[in-house]
Amino acid sequence: MPSRILSFGRSHQPPQLRDGRIQSSRIEDPTDLSAGDQRRHSAAMDFLHLGHKENSPRTKGSPRIGPALSARFEIQMESPPCVFYGGTNSSGALFSGQLKLIVTDPEVRLTSIHMDLNVNTRTKKPVAKDCPDCINKVTILKPWNFITEPTTYTHGIHEFPFSYLLPGHLPATTHCTLAHVDYALQVKATTSLADTITHQIPLRVQRALQPSPEKQSVRIFPPTNMTVNVIHTTIIHPIGSFLVQFRMNGVVTKEKDAQTRWRIRKLDWRIDEHTRNISPACPKHWHKVGGEGKGQQHEDMRTIGSACIKKGWKTDFDTPGGGQIELEFPASIRPNSNPVCDVESQTGLVVTHQLVLEIIVAEEHVKNSSMKSAVPTGAARVLRTHFKVIVTERGGMGISWDEEQPPMYEDVPASPPGYVTMTDYSGEELPPPPEEELERMEIRE
Repeated sequence: MPSRILSFGRSHQPPQLRDGRIQSSRIEDPTDLSAGDQRRHSAAMDFLHLGHKENSPRTKGSPRIGPALSARFEIQMESPPCVFYGGTNSSGALFSGQLKLIVTDPEVRLTSIHMDLNVNTRTKKPVAKDCPDCINKVTILKPWNFITEPTTYTHGIHEFPFSYLLPGHLPATTHCTLAHVDYALQVKATTSLADTITHQIPLRVQRALQPSPEKQSVRIFPPTNMTVNVIHTTIIHPIGSFLVQFRMNGVVTKEKDAQTRWRIRKLDWRIDEHTRNISPACPKHWHKVGGEGKGQQHEDMRTIGSACIKKGWKTDFDTPGGGQIELEFPASIRPNSNPVCDVESQTGLVVTHQLVLEIIVAEEHVKNSSMKSAVPTGAARVLRTHFKVIVTERGGMGISWDEEQPPMYEDVPASPPGYVTMTDYSGEELPPPPEEELERMEIRE
């Protein structure tokens, strides 16, 4: 009987006859197969082996599915993007939104709902490399407590409005080579069962400066008589180009029978981004920087736009005052350079930009009798100058929040003047006006 139970389920197939001999359906030694049968046998064994590995339970790296929460949060912003209009004296940026509590269970009881507006400053060159307190510094700008006692919420969506005025002296969201400045809204709620529900979204803060008039700068290069006059705008943007007007005077020195003059061979321009940051130390590493409130200063410089100009200028050696060379060229920031807008933070992070010009001039000698045959003297000079520019976001059609709000009570002008006291006329009856002064009116049907 046991043998019958053990043999139950086996496939009872009749043996195959080949050349008068009984052939088993099972091959004991794969080497007895032909080359084609061996390849098919090997592929089948690999398939079975891989299939067994894929179907086997994983012991490492298996995803863990946590318990389903009874509610979740979403944040919906209702205000325009946060933009500081103006410099550090800006009136700030006003933002508002709705914190939505989405209850998936029939009901949930929450003991607290707390939200913070944080600014996180992370330095890339900390005082202590592996110290999280030296790397990150989190500052809470505004806390919100939406409930003060345990509250039960039913299935559905529950909204909590919030708003805040960001001070204008704060730095904008910055990701530079030495530090990062990020803003975020963090929500944390606790249920009656001691479960925690969290949610976080980033908040981008920008700064926009109004366009300024063009600036004219003059540079003198002694011991020569050459002067450079440059007209350019001081407010530039990460996207788009701006014109630079270049004029050089004093390129000709006249003698009795000859002239010595300078010609431009090449003009290079570039936009440099300078970053300076002070990495603060946590209380455990104050001894590395010399005490409390001190840090390590780091500097970095990179080029975010450049070009070389070898032609296109106009040269006039007969202009009174020593000749003149004029050139107008467009300059812009390289699109893939990820530029950083100008920043000046109280934490020590400063980002500035400069427009650098390098002009290579060569000297030549020419006689007054043959003005067209100039002889190079072999002397050359590199004239280098720089001008400050400010990189900022475009303001667009937006205006500051304090300019679009309705007038305050004290700003409303005085009411219209009241009527004087009216009294009945008690004099003589006034005569009717003469008929010739009255206009005759006709009614047409």
